[in-house]
Amino acid sequence: MHKKRVYKKANITNKFQTQGKRISPVKEKSGSSDNTIRLNKFLSNAGICSRREADTLIATGVVEINGKVVTELGTKVNPDDTVKYDGSVIKAEKKVYILMNKPKDFVTTLDDPEGRKTVIDLIKNKIPQRVYPVGRLDRNTTGLLLLTNDGELTKKLSHPKYNKKKIYHVVFDSKVNKEHLEEIAAGIELDDGFIKVDAINYVDNKKNEIGIELHSGRNRIVRRIFEKYGYNIKRLDRVYFAGLTKLNLPRGKWRFLTDREITMLKTGMHE
Repeated sequence: MHKKRVYKKANITNKFQTQGKRISPVKEKSGSSDNTIRLNKFLSNAGICSRREADTLIATGVVEINGKVVTELGTKVNPDDTVKYDGSVIKAEKKVYILMNKPKDFVTTLDDPEGRKTVIDLIKNKIPQRVYPVGRLDRNTTGLLLLTNDGELTKKLSHPKYNKKKIYHVVFDSKVNKEHLEEIAAGIELDDGFIKVDAINYVDNKKNEIGIELHSGRNRIVRRIFEKYGYNIKRLDRVYFAGLTKLNLPRGKWRFLTDREITMLKTGMHE
C-alpha cells in the first residue's frame, strides 16, 4: 500500500535544504565557437520587451545594427555590434536572479493601476536591472517568489508543461476533515479539470494546518482546491519552489541566488 507522506512544520521549511545532490557545472558544447545571438533574443535579454514583441519591433524598422535599419527576422548580433532601438544604444543587461520572501498585501506585478504595493517596490532603486516575477502569488499569499531578467529561464519555470514542484503551508480558521484530505490526495475535479496533488497532510497533527505538495501551475490552484469544500484560508505560504526554500530569508526580504542555485534551475537538477 502507498504510504501517506506526513509533513511536520519544521520539515516543510527545511526539508530540502540538506539534500546532498551533486550539481555539475554547465558545459559548453564542444566545437561551438558561435557567439552570435538572435536579435529578438538580444532585445529581450536587454529588458526591452519579450522575444515575440521584439519581432514586431524589428519588422516595423525601429531597430538598427551598426547604423543600418534591420527588418529581417532571424538576424543575428555579434558581441561587438552596436544595436540601437528607437535611436538609443542597447546593451545586454547582466542577468540577475532574486529570491524573495513575499509579504502579504503586495501584488505580483510590475505596477498596479489601483495603486497597491507591488513586489517591485521591495527592490526599487536597489538594483539597476529591470526584473520580472516568475509566475504569480496572490496578493494575500506569502512566501517564495523568484524575480529575474532572464527570459529563457522565466519561460522554463513558469510554463505549465514544466510543472515545477511547489510546497505550501496552509492555515485555516477551522479544522479540515480528514476525509477531504483523502479525496484531494486521490484527485478531484475543479472547474478547469482534474487535479491530483503529490502529497497532503496535517502539519504537526494540527487539524487546521495543512502541508500540500503539487506540481501544477494553474491559477489559484491551492485556494480553489479548498474552496471546493467551503474552507476559509487564513494564511497561505509557499515554502518551496523548484528546489529553492526560504531558509534564513525573513518575510519581506530578498537575496541574490547563488551560482549553485542558478545552475540547478538552468539544468533542472531539482525535483
